[in-house]
Amino acid sequence: MPDKPDAAVRLETLAVHAGQEPDALTGAVAPPIYQTATFRQDGVGRPRGGYEYARTQNPTRERFERAVAALEGGGKGIAFASGSAATAAIAELAGPRDEIVVGDDVYGGTFRYIERVRKAGAEIETRYVDLAAGTDALWEALGERTRLVWLETPTNPLLKVVDLPAVASTVRERFGSGKRPLVVVDNTFATPVLQRPLDLGADVVFHSGTKYLAGHSDTVIGIAVTRDAALAERLRFLQNAAGAVPGPFDCFLALRGLRTLALRVERHCANAHAVATYLAGRDDIEWLSYPGLDEGRHAHPQAAIGMRQMGGRGGGMVSFVPAPRGSRTARARAEAICEAVRIFTLAESLGGVESLIELPAEMTHASVAGSPLEVPAALLRLSVGIEAADDLIADLGDALDAS
Repeated sequence: MPDKPDAAVRLETLAVHAGQEPDALTGAVAPPIYQTATFRQDGVGRPRGGYEYARTQNPTRERFERAVAALEGGGKGIAFASGSAATAAIAELAGPRDEIVVGDDVYGGTFRYIERVRKAGAEIETRYVDLAAGTDALWEALGERTRLVWLETPTNPLLKVVDLPAVASTVRERFGSGKRPLVVVDNTFATPVLQRPLDLGADVVFHSGTKYLAGHSDTVIGIAVTRDAALAERLRFLQNAAGAVPGPFDCFLALRGLRTLALRVERHCANAHAVATYLAGRDDIEWLSYPGLDEGRHAHPQAAIGMRQMGGRGGGMVSFVPAPRGSRTARARAEAICEAVRIFTLAESLGGVESLIELPAEMTHASVAGSPLEVPAALLRLSVGIEAADDLIADLGDALDAS
């Protein structure tokens, strides 16, 4: 970093410099990758610089952890081998017979882990609440056994927007000065460029760094950040004990991606807004969700909250359901669109420089089928990349017309 402390520079500057200090030994502007499994010690019980074994500590991983923590506004970063590994570690904060209150629209892998792994192994109870509808339902759902309030905003894949300060305030008001649940926010869709949940009252924020943070669809990584020292220590213990840590090269790739994060998110948002506006103007779109649309028949119900909370931008994700046409059902059209696009790629994941399209019911959210979180069969989710917006719109238009 420059001589100024992290808090004294803007996020665009942090993205380029945080965790990216030139190498102390050689002055190399691109920090070296410490591709090592272990470290020579100066004597028995005297590890050099505290480094003993790469599962526990690695200089390249530490740079990534410091960088994301700085972008999220401070605290400690704890990196994991994937976003799902971060999910598993955070879920361990709920003990036997505790309760987790979860938003009613979350990534399918989050639902799968909580319901089929953590819940079964620790007799944990879950309650799913529409947190985008206001805080009354949250107030009713909270109880003495509630340990975690877990949410996404924008949500995956319906792109609901949750008022983070209102959720945090409700939790604090409900429990007063007593022990209260931890507010956990998956910030993968928004990134710290658009919102910093810790500043808005969250206790833990985490990312699938595979997505926007790394940004190039070439690595799998996860990270959690908290300003609570005791929580950070617990998550660090779980990171080391479970061993689901990212390799040095994955951390290097994610660090490299962070340097262009602010620029990429700006373009993602501009392109997504253009795509959403185009879709909103078509008469063969049955339902459309984009937090940046605030007028028309597809205006987002939480647009005002979303724009205020995300710095006036709607993010890079768009979800929609095509209307039935002729003998084709909405589902048949959705599948045809997925297979007709040329620039959008039919693939899972999101947040890379390239545009992706997917059918969540068959792909990322197949695990919620038959549950209260089941997603519409014809729902399409777009991760809008950084290509020319006109080309993306033409690609979707051709696919819609042909479906």
